[in-house]
Amino acid sequence: MTGITSFSYSIAALAFLLLTVLLSTTWRGRAHGRALSLAAALTAVSNAVLAWQALQPTPWSVLTDSVEIVHNGGWSAFLIILIGHFQDKDSRLPMRLRPSLVLIVLFYLLFFGATVLGKLEFEFLTETGLMPSAAARIGVAVLGMLLVEQLYRNKPEQERWAIKFACLGIGGMFVYDFYLYSDVMLFHRVNPDIWAARGAVNALTVPLIAASVMRSASWSTELAVSRRIMFHSAALFGSAIYLLAMGSAGYYLRYVGGSWGSVMQVTFLFGALVLLVGILFSGSFRAWLRVFISKHFYSYNYDYREEWLRFTGTLSRAGPGLGDRVIQAVAALVESPAGLMWVRRESGLFEPAANWHVAPATASEPADSSFCRFLDSKQWVVDLHEYQDWPAKYDDVPMPAWLLDYPRGWLWVPLMMQGRLFGFMLLMAPRSAIKLNWEVIDLLKIAGSQAASYLAQYEAANALMVARQFESFNRMSTFVVHDLKNLVSQLSLLMSNAERHKDNPEFQQDMLETVNYSVQKMKLLLQKLSRSVAPERAAALSIEHLVKQAVALKAGFQPQPVLSVTDQGLTVLADRERLERVVGHLIQNAIEATARDGQVGIELARRGAAVLIRITDSGEGMSEEFIRERLFKPFETTKSAGMGIGVFESQEYILELGGELAVTSVPGQGSSFTIILPLLKHQAHQVHEAHEAHTINQAACVPKDLR
Repeated sequence: MTGITSFSYSIAALAFLLLTVLLSTTWRGRAHGRALSLAAALTAVSNAVLAWQALQPTPWSVLTDSVEIVHNGGWSAFLIILIGHFQDKDSRLPMRLRPSLVLIVLFYLLFFGATVLGKLEFEFLTETGLMPSAAARIGVAVLGMLLVEQLYRNKPEQERWAIKFACLGIGGMFVYDFYLYSDVMLFHRVNPDIWAARGAVNALTVPLIAASVMRSASWSTELAVSRRIMFHSAALFGSAIYLLAMGSAGYYLRYVGGSWGSVMQVTFLFGALVLLVGILFSGSFRAWLRVFISKHFYSYNYDYREEWLRFTGTLSRAGPGLGDRVIQAVAALVESPAGLMWVRRESGLFEPAANWHVAPATASEPADSSFCRFLDSKQWVVDLHEYQDWPAKYDDVPMPAWLLDYPRGWLWVPLMMQGRLFGFMLLMAPRSAIKLNWEVIDLLKIAGSQAASYLAQYEAANALMVARQFESFNRMSTFVVHDLKNLVSQLSLLMSNAERHKDNPEFQQDMLETVNYSVQKMKLLLQKLSRSVAPERAAALSIEHLVKQAVALKAGFQPQPVLSVTDQGLTVLADRERLERVVGHLIQNAIEATARDGQVGIELARRGAAVLIRITDSGEGMSEEFIRERLFKPFETTKSAGMGIGVFESQEYILELGGELAVTSVPGQGSSFTIILPLLKHQAHQVHEAHEAHTINQAACVPKDLR
């Protein structure tokens, strides 16, 4: 394997040497060319040293580890430069990237120290000397993979095509190192096949890196790492370092503990793992880490895009509990674990409206109190800790007496709505100390105003829903009154004609039918007013029978309506009682609008796949302006005792059935109301087939010379 290993690493050295030459000559001036040239040159030297060392009696030495540390450090530095950006006037990295470089340098120094110490004290091929070096190399591989992930994830979609091959190439080297040294940690020996193939694998990454260099003109240097990614990466990187350190400590416990070594190692590692899980799931630790990252890695405390998306997403989430979500969204901006909220009511008090992770409040605050007037006029965020030390800064305004019930209270956040105090919020002390500068205070003010608008909209929606419920009830009552008015009109007309026609057997029969119809109608009205009644359901019904019944009920009126049926057997899908009320109402309107010696006619016919019901009269008629602006509007009427909702209700139901209600009228000459309803589907299909057959028959009868 010695010759194969040397040949493998020699290929890698030549490949990276070629890449270095291209970067120094043909590709000179490419984006980040110097950093990439340096990393490629270090890799070429490292592989050359490894190829030479493979031919020596002792293939591993301090020199081997040193050159590997240098070339891995070169690639890590190159990735850091791509993740960050240079300033315009000089080549120094901005302040927000210096902590990253410091951490990486310290890590590589730790790695180098552990490796050299292992070489000086132990033989590399012995188990005791192998483990520290392998663990440190796994740490380097994890660091490299994290940097590649950071680079690719934070690139915009349109720029990833230019950087993806470099990420695959550089990441591939770190992934293979992770695989190699994980195998070493698992089997306590270096696999010679995996070690020998490492050089060839590194050589295969050169074309990928070269492909990205060709696209380097599109590499963006204005890349910013989001706080969320930095938070998770820092937690993952810290966990990896912690586990490596604990693993190394447990490894040494195994050898210094004698017969108790294995027990001590397992116990120690389990305790370390439990401690790590406890820290990662600690809210205080997460809050501290977020604050630390924002303070030391970024010039601004917040990533406003992510914060605003989270804030609005929390407020606009469907479901109840908007008040709790408002507190949660605002509290998250300052890492507060709990809070309370008060909202102004019509009583003139700011009453408790919501609570989050704290017992609900019971005390209210008058809107005219000194505290509320201060918040209303100043619109300040009040820091209670600062208030205790310097009350004059807040005009010595007295705090509410019930504030003593909340010793952990920290911030008063006003909720302003159109320049007026809509409510206020009390946030509890954060898990990690947060400095309230102008940026944090301004963000809290804006968030408070946004939250107030959501709360006002929510309360307005609730008030509108209640108003609509009352409107629905009033509308139903109006329709009921309208139907009762029609029944009273029919019974009044019946009583007025009874004196003259009471001895007429036909009148007596009509009177009994009219009274029976009125009783049935009133029973239906009572059922509608009952909550237990089932909803109306449409059914197939004979339109001819329905119209005949509606006309028969108006037979006692003058002028008496006359029905003309052109097509029989027509069927529609509708609710019988509602459609009968529509037809009856239009006939009643025609009778009332026509003199006793006038004419009222009803025509029933088929129009294609629809039914036509036309009600005409020779009455007073209507103007075009009245038809256009008033006829179909509720509560608009020309009758002294009318409700003005009959035609409106008729049109609403006809449209609901998929039909049409048309009106034509000439003042002084009369009106015509035309109802068009779709036929039942199977009947409409039969009409269509009959029409086609009729057309074919007509065509067949035409002489050939005329076709």
